[in-house]
Formats: sequence, structure tokens, C-alpha cells
Amino acid sequence: MRLQFVGIDPNTGSEGSPTVWVDEDSAELVIQGWRPDSEIETACAEWEVPGHAKGIPPHEAVVRIPARMVSIVREACDVAEAAELRGTASSG
Repeated sequence: MRLQFVGIDPNTGSEGSPTVWVDEDSAELVIQGWRPDSEIETACAEWEVPGHAKGIPPHEAVVRIPARMVSIVREACDVAEAAELRGTASSG
């Protein structure tokens, strides 16, 4: 796994640090964020998406990141797309 650091919450302090990386081997975004409170997690779990069962599968997690990180997430998307176009990302 080759992680490329993309960015960290610009307002980060000692209370947490939402961070974004790209796994260049799989062209996936890796996001560290705040744990949601039970109200948000319940709302996400109850959301119905066509073709998917309700709930959050045990192998998945909901995380929160601040809107001020949108530009960092966009940059991460560009990095992931470039890795995929270079053919360095494995399919899967």
C-alpha cells in the first residue's frame, strides 16, 4: 500500500485531526474523521439507498469531516483518478 498524504483539517488542534490520504495502489480515498454521534449514525443507518440493504455493514464506518476540507477531498479525488489512469491502481 502506497499512501499519499493529501491534507489535514486546516483548523486542526489537539482535539482531533481529520485527515485525507490516497491509497495509490487501489486509487481509494482514506479518510480519518470524527465519529458521528448516535443521532447521525442512526439517521445514516436508516437511509434507504436503492439496491442496498438498510444499515451500516460491520466492515464499514461513518465518519464526519468539516466542510472546510472540501478542497482537500477534491484534491484527493484528482490524485486517486491520476493513480487509476497511470494504471498503478489494482482493480478490485
